[in-house]
Amino acid sequence: METLDSVRTRRALIKSLAIMAGGAAVTACSSRVATVAARPLALPPPVRPTVAPQVPTKVARLITPKGVRPELFRKAIAALDRHSMRIQAHDRIAIADFSIMSAQPRFHIVNLGTGVVESLLVAHGSGSDPEHTGTLHRFSNDMGSNATCEGAFVATDYYQGQHGASQRLEGLDPSNNNALDRAIVIHGAWYSNPDMIAKWGKLGRSQGCFAVGEADLERVFLRLGAGRMIYSAKV
Repeated sequence: METLDSVRTRRALIKSLAIMAGGAAVTACSSRVATVAARPLALPPPVRPTVAPQVPTKVARLITPKGVRPELFRKAIAALDRHSMRIQAHDRIAIADFSIMSAQPRFHIVNLGTGVVESLLVAHGSGSDPEHTGTLHRFSNDMGSNATCEGAFVATDYYQGQHGASQRLEGLDPSNNNALDRAIVIHGAWYSNPDMIAKWGKLGRSQGCFAVGEADLERVFLRLGAGRMIYSAKV
């Protein structure tokens, strides 16, 4: 039979163990909370669509999609054929028509199988329009020019950069082969949003990048994806 002293001793031990266990639990929870609070917020990366190469028939290619100038479309298709080994998917292309003022949708994403075109706003580089007239006056491939460059590009990987979610472009022609070194990319920008046209009658200017409206960026990523071509020209 337990004595009074042994009962008191056992109760004190149980109480001590309970306090220690509770303290350990609080410490573990606190550590977990501290770890979560210290972890930086991770932004979800842009969706990387699966590239499914589909080469349209030559008959389909001969039909100029509505809203795209025929001469420019022919040059874009010629570039697609010329660089076919460097471009993984031939089902869709983007054509940037820099003969058009920045207040007009001039970045055309063309489904070559169906002929469907989605036309969006896109800015040009400040070095291509020093007086900020809203019209591209010249192309340049030079480092530090802040100008838009012409030719065929292939869209490559996504990353989080200075302008948020962005997609790198590799220039395929001598007129744009500095694109990677110049960090010419696709990104979203406030100065490419439609409200700029209501205020100023034109978009702002990039440093040579294909800057689209912030609300349009995800759509461009999904439609264009990695491995497809952008053709930039003023014909």
